[in-house]
Amino acid sequence: MELQLIQSKIYELRGLKVMLDFDLSALYVVENRILKQTVKRNVERFPSDFMFQLTKAEWLELIANCDNLPENAKFSPATPYAFTQEGVAMLSGILRSPLAIQVNINIMRAFVVIRNYALATNNTEKELIAIKKQIKALTEDMESLGKDHEEYDKQFDDIYIALSELASTQKQINKPRNPIGFDKQPHK
Repeated sequence: MELQLIQSKIYELRGLKVMLDFDLSALYVVENRILKQTVKRNVERFPSDFMFQLTKAEWLELIANCDNLPENAKFSPATPYAFTQEGVAMLSGILRSPLAIQVNINIMRAFVVIRNYALATNNTEKELIAIKKQIKALTEDMESLGKDHEEYDKQFDDIYIALSELASTQKQINKPRNPIGFDKQPHK
C-alpha cells in the first residue's frame, strides 16, 4: 500500500491529524458499518483524544474544502468518526486480520512521515525567520555605513554561506537513512 495514498486520507481537524471512518474501512477492506459496530462494542478503548465524531459544521466545511472525499460519503446522513494516530493504533487491537495488521503498519508509517515533515518544516521556518532578521539588520547597517562596499559585500557573503548551510541541512533531513541491524547474509 502506497504511503502517499494513506497520506492523502489524513486530514487536520481540531488541530489534530486524523483519518475518517469511511477511509479506514476502505483501507481495511471492511464495510464502514462493521467498522463502526466494532468500535462501538469496544468504545472504552477510544477516549475522545483517540476518536471523536465530527460536528455537522465540521463535516460541511470538510466537504467544501476537500475534493478527494468519496461521493457516497458526502451525502451520508451521519457525520463520520475521526481517528487520531492513537485511535488508529487502537483499531489494530480490535481488527485482527492479517490485512488489518499490514494496513495499520502502513498507516503508522504515514503518520510518522507527516509528523517528521511538519517538524522539519517548523525548524526550517524558524531558521528562515532568523535569517530574515539578519538580512534586515544588515540592510540597516549598510544604510548607516553609506557607500562602504567592502563591508557590504562581506555581510552578504555571510548571508550566502548561512543560506547554503540551511539548504544542505534540508538535504540532509530528506536523505534516506541506512537501516539499523545485522546483515543476515554471511560475509565472504
